[in-house]
Amino acid sequence: MAETTFTIGAEVSCTDGSCGHVTRVVVDPVAQAVTHLVVEPSHRQGLGRLVPLDLIDATGGEIRLRCDLAAFARLDSAEETEFVPGTRGYAEYGPMQVLSWPYYGLGGGPGVVGESVQSVSQTATYDAVPLGEVAIRRGDPVHATDGTIGRVQGLVMDRGSRHVSHVLLQEGHLWGKKDVAIPIGAVADVEAGIRLKISKQEVQDLPPVDIDHPER
Repeated sequence: MAETTFTIGAEVSCTDGSCGHVTRVVVDPVAQAVTHLVVEPSHRQGLGRLVPLDLIDATGGEIRLRCDLAAFARLDSAEETEFVPGTRGYAEYGPMQVLSWPYYGLGGGPGVVGESVQSVSQTATYDAVPLGEVAIRRGDPVHATDGTIGRVQGLVMDRGSRHVSHVLLQEGHLWGKKDVAIPIGAVADVEAGIRLKISKQEVQDLPPVDIDHPER
């Protein structure tokens, strides 16, 4: 069975140069299948793009996209920014207008002289993933049946079916950490972090695996 490992934080390149790094893996929790990667340009937080799996070549330990940088920039955004209800701009501007609003990103938070908190514009950014799907981030908690056991490092996918076969986890304390691959059959759900059907001891009994840890 040919498998592909998506380590969250890994570098990604287009056909004509580097386009950023993986910040999230988007999965269909019902089918337990990977549908997209979220790739964010380096040093440009909030400009992540939803990259369909059909555009991704992850053979040979590298993640490459079958498109150039211009096409990458035209992919759907992985984040949406909206005004917080009750603050200035909430009623006047929609989600897609926030980035073009004249004062967006220029400061002016709570505490501006002569203005109440309600009159100051505040925004919130959240994941924009296809309906019914879930974005998994590096560092999301993994909960065994008897408590938290570690944090997500990535996912392993079968190339043919696109089904997730394992969740990559770093478990243990600072002085005794190890990386393990948890079979997808041991996962109960992925809605709020990853919840397992097995105990901490059963996770600790899994053999260690080698995982590349991007410096992010």
